Amino acid sequence: MLAVFGSVALDTIRTPTRTQVNTLGGSASYAAVSASYFARTGLVSTAGTNLPARYKNALARHVDMRGLEIKKGRTFHYDARYDRRLESRKSLRVELGVTKGHDTAVPDAYKKSKFVYLANSDPAQNVRVLASFDAPKFAMCDTIDLWINTKRDAVKRMIAKTDATVINYEEARLLTKEHDAPSCAKKIASWGATFVIIKKDEHGAILYHGGDAYPYAAFPARRYVDPTGAGDAFGGAIMGYLESRNSYTLRNVRRAVAHGIVMGAMAVERHGIGAILDRNRKEIASRVGEYGRITRF
Repeated sequence: MLAVFGSVALDTIRTPTRTQVNTLGGSASYAAVSASYFARTGLVSTAGTNLPARYKNALARHVDMRGLEIKKGRTFHYDARYDRRLESRKSLRVELGVTKGHDTAVPDAYKKSKFVYLANSDPAQNVRVLASFDAPKFAMCDTIDLWINTKRDAVKRMIAKTDATVINYEEARLLTKEHDAPSCAKKIASWGATFVIIKKDEHGAILYHGGDAYPYAAFPARRYVDPTGAGDAFGGAIMGYLESRNSYTLRNVRRAVAHGIVMGAMAVERHGIGAILDRNRKEIASRVGEYGRITRF
């Protein structure tokens, strides 16, 4: 089983065409649902008693829910607005709710997981959660500017404890204080990451390993509606694919990133997490095949 740790949230997301209030979101929600199309996935997170039953049921159709702790209080809430071109997002409000000062417990049934994804969350808490697993053979982490600005040293310690880091290009520059992707990747690798995956949003991604770079073009989304959660879906698909192969060779990691590119693109085609909740493996496999065709010369 793949274990995914991160946030389950109630999001208010404002795009030029629609505002969604208290919709299901969170890094772990997107990542775990995305991963579930490739492998059995367990969700590790904490939510408040105000998380609607319909959202818990939606998650339960995709993932093992024994790791979702429901605690008295309010669920993590994130409020943000996108510009009219969906190119930048402004955070308006973050309410930690029941996650403030709380360490989520990893269920015994998950502790033997060999693949662990630490989705965007407090890096110090990520390290503590990772230590709860018996002997994972491959762990990947993600982070964002909030943690880089407030807990940079903890982010570096988290990277040192994991095998791979996935990070947005601008945040990689912020973290490393470098100005180009190769230099960013080299510095992150020097902190302990065997694989560094730099997300470049609508421009695709670059995988770095052993001094080599493997660029990935973006997959053409059918529509571009809401980019929320696309990076989490990208990371979740990578880890789900690796779990399905029970392998993290360079060849499999390269193929996993291609699957992540496709799932990230699918995540932007509708508003909210609904963009990936109702997909199917046949559709995903078809898009991966299409991606392979259009990127071969």
